[in-house]
Amino acid sequence: MTTTRAARRRRASRRVRARRTLVATVAVALIAGAVTAFALTRGPAAVDETTAASGTPTSSPTPTPTPTPTPLTAAERLLATTSDPNACAVSFAGDGIALDPELQTRGVRYAALPLPRAEGRVFAGWYPTVADAQALTLSARVNGADLVSCTGREQVLHAGWTTPEANAAEDAGIPILMYHQFTQKPEGEDGWLRGNYAYIGDFDAQMAHIQESGFYLPTWDELSAFIDGRLFLPKHSVIITDDDADSSWLELAAPIVDARHLLTTSFVITSSRTEPTPNGFVLQRSHTHDMHRAGANGKGRMVNDDADTIAADLEQSAQILGAKEVVAYPFGHYNDTTKEGVRRAGFELGRTIEPGYVRIGTDKLALPVIRVNYGMTVDDLKAEIG
Repeated sequence: MTTTRAARRRRASRRVRARRTLVATVAVALIAGAVTAFALTRGPAAVDETTAASGTPTSSPTPTPTPTPTPLTAAERLLATTSDPNACAVSFAGDGIALDPELQTRGVRYAALPLPRAEGRVFAGWYPTVADAQALTLSARVNGADLVSCTGREQVLHAGWTTPEANAAEDAGIPILMYHQFTQKPEGEDGWLRGNYAYIGDFDAQMAHIQESGFYLPTWDELSAFIDGRLFLPKHSVIITDDDADSSWLELAAPIVDARHLLTTSFVITSSRTEPTPNGFVLQRSHTHDMHRAGANGKGRMVNDDADTIAADLEQSAQILGAKEVVAYPFGHYNDTTKEGVRRAGFELGRTIEPGYVRIGTDKLALPVIRVNYGMTVDDLKAEIG
């Protein structure tokens, strides 16, 4: 009897525990459902503690996207290759122009500006603005006679073009002035070389005329392209040269062209002088290495030696000067053998002492000159070059 009652109590206790477990399970399920329903009505954003505390709903901050870097321009990439504060990336623009930018140096003359070609057109130079390029504004035209000027380490040059007909109609004859020695004596020097010595006062007045009249000063590569008929040069152009690199040139005349920013070429006999250029406006080019002396027949070695000997001499001269481009024939002596030696050495131009002007089609290895003698005034020069 006692055992039976105890068994009934145990069964009853189990039923109570079972009912409690069932109630707890149902409660948990109801709570979970309510939470889920609340989350669905509020959206995925969580409510932070501040919002819960204040009772003011807020949205979660939207992540800021990482900006895509702006690609560098060709000029900017070029500038990134140098730490030179005076470096200037010069870009080229214009109809038919597809040229990479070049590094130039601010305050130094432009080096090796390109001379583009186009079928049926003639290149007419580089200009700082589109308007100048269209008008071919002579005073604005930029070449290797000018100092590099930049804004923000960059500059854009615009191409000017003209027609072959307009180029021919210009009928430009380019004078190459040939000076030798200089004197401070207004009355000149005595001796058989008297005519070679220009009075320095006359030289300064002549350079002032060229500067103030706005003459265009072509580079030698421009002169070569002009001869080929693929570059327009205005009539108002002149090339200034000095033969021998005499001490009077270095001491008296070179400072004048430097002060006036006039591009000049000094033809150097490199067996006699190997000093660097006296200033940034003087190009040093070859007057041969050791051929400025008489050969077997009393004339210069350039018409006595064979083409290979001439070429070897010019190669030696070019190594010292760091440039080929143009040679001035000693004493003005040259012949076909001379020309062949010049070609073998890789020179493109040869300057004589024959009078005349360089025109389209002129023999590149027989360039004529305007000789400047003692006693020539600025008015005499104007008569020769305008």
